[in-house]
Amino acid sequence: MASAREMRLRIRSIKNISQVTRALQAVSASKVRKAIAALLGTRPYATKAWQVLTHIAGQPGRDSLHPLLTGRTEVKNTLVVVISGDRGLAGAYNTNLIRFVFRAFGKWPTPVKFIAVGRKGRDLLLRRRQDVIADFSNLPAAPSFVDVSAIGRMAVEEYMSGRADEVYLVYTDFVNMVKQDPTVKKILPLEFTHEGELVGEMGNTGASRLGKAAYTYEPDGRELLDEIVPRFTALQVYQAILESLASEHAARMVAMRNATDNALDLVGALQLQYNKVRQQSITSDMLDIAGGAEALAQATSSSTHAGGENG
Repeated sequence: MASAREMRLRIRSIKNISQVTRALQAVSASKVRKAIAALLGTRPYATKAWQVLTHIAGQPGRDSLHPLLTGRTEVKNTLVVVISGDRGLAGAYNTNLIRFVFRAFGKWPTPVKFIAVGRKGRDLLLRRRQDVIADFSNLPAAPSFVDVSAIGRMAVEEYMSGRADEVYLVYTDFVNMVKQDPTVKKILPLEFTHEGELVGEMGNTGASRLGKAAYTYEPDGRELLDEIVPRFTALQVYQAILESLASEHAARMVAMRNATDNALDLVGALQLQYNKVRQQSITSDMLDIAGGAEALAQATSSSTHAGGENG
């Protein structure tokens, strides 16, 4: 059994750890609120862009309007954009995402290459010897569209050049503070068959109502598509990054809260054990004192008795 001094040091160390985890929990709680606000702030623009894009692409001959709307007859290469976190201490957030990636694309029929967004995902992909063609790490704590637009542009360039015949987006969908689901979305070629599959549920009934109306666009539809489709693809990546940031902060907040609770429980158990050890030590000292006093009394009595006989 550890000594009382060792237990005091251990209790002090765990209390210090609990203070750190409590501080990280408070920081994550503040960041997740900001991330949710940023996520909700982009949805009106994304919804309107989706409505315009749906209406233009719904015209006859949509496959000839823009290359990003045209599916390839034969898929030879697949590109996957994986969005993870740059830091740990978020529970199983990053591990669950990479496991999901390998469940989804581990036995994919075509060669798969990756664009890694986030240091943790990049490291895990490289550790599994995957083909990572680009790495976007250390993004700002509150990234703007300009900060992440290069990711969408690179995905568009890979598709337009023919180096990728389809592009998927893997991120963590923020459901609530205790539930975050790894999700895969196909973003290129842009499809309109499942509106609810867009990042952030950007498709809605308003898009279908808009598609029934007649509109005249200036400039023409082709020029609008040349501008809107690449920007909308980058917007989906941006929305996914915001979803992932909110999920990461929520996962870290929950993980740090659990760590703080566990640390406090451990301190309580150690404090009880320390009190038992201290009580045993005090009892042992009292027994030693009592035994010493009794031995001294016996020695004194024996000396007095011997002195009386000699007298």
